[in-house]
Amino acid sequence: MTRSSDTLERLFDAAIELIGEHGYAGTTVDEIVARAGVAKGTVYYHFRSKADLVSALLEDGLRRLAASFREETEGAQTPQEALRALVHAELAYIQRYQAFSKLVMSEMWRVDRDWQASVGMLRAGYVSVFAGVIAEGVTAGAFRAGIDAQTSASAVFGMIATAALDWLVFAPEKKLEDVEPVIRALVFGALGAGPA
Repeated sequence: MTRSSDTLERLFDAAIELIGEHGYAGTTVDEIVARAGVAKGTVYYHFRSKADLVSALLEDGLRRLAASFREETEGAQTPQEALRALVHAELAYIQRYQAFSKLVMSEMWRVDRDWQASVGMLRAGYVSVFAGVIAEGVTAGAFRAGIDAQTSASAVFGMIATAALDWLVFAPEKKLEDVEPVIRALVFGALGAGPA
């Protein structure tokens, strides 16, 4: 990791933590640089504004999420295996990047933000992985016939994200291996996919 990328990582981590704690409007650039341990000019060297920093942060995190989804489904032999892998990948990602996931959930649907267009494009990338698996499952007869893959993909992704954040905030003592089968059964049931 280069010095510049290390600095950016510290800025991103600080911004995620603070926005997770105080919200976007309640977080200042001064607080971000203080937590990151960098000079204020560092932010403005890399970004035009706090909004530009958050936009870059969201883009980077969502790009990583989509890549993890694609990697998880690469070796799947059936749509059911791919769906199991996606459920696991999303839960594991949210568990690992809780603060980022909270930021995404709080900012995703705000239409007044500078980053709305880029986040929308990135969202389409990771939802399309779910949609592809669902469409393949419908075609193969593994999932209920006639369901709309795109709408189902959004619903499944949102259900997993909401359930994961609820678990991590309200029942953090539970382990991933205890939570995952329950969520997987709900996802498979919603798609008419039989046993998860």
